[in-house]
Amino acid sequence: MPSDVRWFWQDHGACRETDPLLFFHPQNERGSARAKRDRAAKIVCAGCTVRLECADYAVRAREPYGVWGGLSEDEREQIYARLDSRHYPRAQGEGARVAAREIAEAVSPRVLGIA
Repeated sequence: MPSDVRWFWQDHGACRETDPLLFFHPQNERGSARAKRDRAAKIVCAGCTVRLECADYAVRAREPYGVWGGLSEDEREQIYARLDSRHYPRAQGEGARVAAREIAEAVSPRVLGIA
């Protein structure tokens, strides 16, 4: 967990009004069921006022589970794989900066199936 993590943003997350199970897959969930649940979670994230803070935290903490800031587990794994561990984003805002393209794409109309 990043040493400078601030949790105030969680109090303002759109996810607070949603069943948390939407953001975390049940054991053995695969295929279209998982894609459908991830998409529904991303729709919540797309309208969230603290989405960037959430995604920044998830990238910097290497959060392994759930949809955070619109990023699925698989999307974050792709981000982690391309980042050099010697220069991994540690400071607040660096995760959002190094993953800006992926964060924007994660809740794009194309990904959400509304384009």
